[in-house]
Amino acid sequence: MTDKKETTGAPFAKEELLALAKATIQTEAQAVAALEGSIDGQFASVLELLLHTNGRVICTGIGKSALIAQKIVATFNSTGTPAVFMHAADAIHGDLGIIQHDDVVICLSKSGETAEIKVLVPLIQMNGNPLIAMVSNTQSYLAQHANYVLRASVDHEACPNNLAPTSSTTVQLVLGDVLAVCLLKARGFTPQDFAKYHPGGALGKRLYLRVEDLLSNATLPKVTEEEPLQKVILEISHNLLGATAVVNADGTLKGIITDGDLRRMLQRSPAPSLTETKASDIMTTSPKTIQTEALAIEAFNLMEQYKITQLVVLRGATYVGMVHIHDLLREGIVG
Repeated sequence: MTDKKETTGAPFAKEELLALAKATIQTEAQAVAALEGSIDGQFASVLELLLHTNGRVICTGIGKSALIAQKIVATFNSTGTPAVFMHAADAIHGDLGIIQHDDVVICLSKSGETAEIKVLVPLIQMNGNPLIAMVSNTQSYLAQHANYVLRASVDHEACPNNLAPTSSTTVQLVLGDVLAVCLLKARGFTPQDFAKYHPGGALGKRLYLRVEDLLSNATLPKVTEEEPLQKVILEISHNLLGATAVVNADGTLKGIITDGDLRRMLQRSPAPSLTETKASDIMTTSPKTIQTEALAIEAFNLMEQYKITQLVVLRGATYVGMVHIHDLLREGIVG
């Protein structure tokens, strides 16, 4: 049995902790708001450099700054700016080879005076790679030896002891996002471009998955106008889509019969003859359709607009299948 870990220091009332939580948010928000003063000619020069480099953006740092550098790299890569993370400590123990001739290096550091950074900076300079400092202390070693300086200055950490990186890392994170968003805009990066880098996610599928990708050759419910009611019911039941298309001999669409149409037929007065009723007697002649090349998300939007669960899919005028709301749910396009 382990002893319960005891906390040290004076106990806090709930109200004090809530006040501290709000103060933390305010402190970090103020630090982010102050970033506007860093958007200047130097920032514009950095954008120009990153936009026209033939290489990649290498982001590096130590400690919490290294973690922020990894996030910036991920955002760059997903928005059209090739980037690689390099830990500053690993760089001076063999990983410096990550940096290639045309690469640009962004070094993140609050103090700009970390021992590993001081070793790394001359090595980058020897390679001739442009060095961008994202730093709070603009009088630091890093800032003085960089080609460009992005000011990520904070007056005070949100940490009550002014020790744990809080406001400073938030500011670095936001400044990285600012760079990525500006580069995205300058490159003319489109939602379709974004989808190319996120093909496996719901967001990407909304932008590239087409109705044709959802069709199954094994599921093609259809009857002709002259088919008896029994065949219609069997076709709807067999394919489990809640409907069947009504087609001509050449495959062109004539209408649709849904399970709702069957229920409404049975509620008529007088009741129709179950043996004499044909598909043409109960079909809807103007079904909602969608073309194969349409995006799957467009199919969902139509279903939502008309409060239906399936759409007839056409290639030109020819019936080629149905797409059901379950197909979209299975692909994760809607949740």
